[in-house]
Amino acid sequence: MEEKKKKVTKLQSKSVHQYDAYIERQNRKKQRLTRRLVLYALIVTVIIGSMSVYHFSQRSIKADKMEEYEQLEQQLADLKQEESDLNNEIELLKDEDYVLEIARTNYFFSNEGELIFKLPDEDPSY
Repeated sequence: MEEKKKKVTKLQSKSVHQYDAYIERQNRKKQRLTRRLVLYALIVTVIIGSMSVYHFSQRSIKADKMEEYEQLEQQLADLKQEESDLNNEIELLKDEDYVLEIARTNYFFSNEGELIFKLPDEDPSY
């Protein structure tokens, strides 16, 4: 089917020209507004995206630092325990009886008239 052609002609008056110019200005305003909104939306999207990337990288760095901190705290606790043990050992080494007992067990020193027998640490193979 053929489209019906409009047989109405447009009036060529000043008011019609003004109205057409008004409609054209409104269309251009809409187009500029649309472009501005798209530009602002793009800028906001880029800003939010970069902030999100920065946030997640900072969270990752914080998690790594917290893990390292916990390891160092554990290492500090171990070193304090070792220091305490060594201080106790120093106090015990000031005691002559303790030193003699260590010498008897580790270096086979004996009192007068004692015989020392060394027993093997391993179980017999038979």
